[in-house]
Amino acid sequence: MSITLREVTAADEAFLLEVYASARARELALVPWSKEQRAAFLRFQFDAQHSHYRTHFPEASYQIVLNDAELAGRLYVFRNHAEIRILDITLLPQYRNMGLGTKLIGELVAEARKTAKPLGIWVEQFNASQNLFQRLGFSRIQEDGYNYLMQWRPNT
Repeated sequence: MSITLREVTAADEAFLLEVYASARARELALVPWSKEQRAAFLRFQFDAQHSHYRTHFPEASYQIVLNDAELAGRLYVFRNHAEIRILDITLLPQYRNMGLGTKLIGELVAEARKTAKPLGIWVEQFNASQNLFQRLGFSRIQEDGYNYLMQWRPNT
């Protein structure tokens, strides 16, 4: 297993939409919408998220995760003088539970340790990835009613 990252390009839009849709699949299975309605909703939400990230975090790194050169997911990270923030880490379902996320987050923890900065991520309260972050030393430090801000701090 060889995990690499490369910068997102305009040609990646369809893949990024697929990754986004995979993260919403479970909740969308609960709504009685047609395939077309689901597709329209996902497109709208994807565009809104993409615009938000690019507007509020223009200096962030937006990368495609590759597993043995196959497109596997996305990793968006914002770095500034005070912190490292994972904006998004999402892998396609067939690449989950293989250790890719653990490796990628571990590399960010190592960067945070080296730079003596906290590493944070907002995680939905129902998202099972909370267990992964807790296992890697993250703690819940804030909540907004829907999400938890989880943070790894140097020397913890």
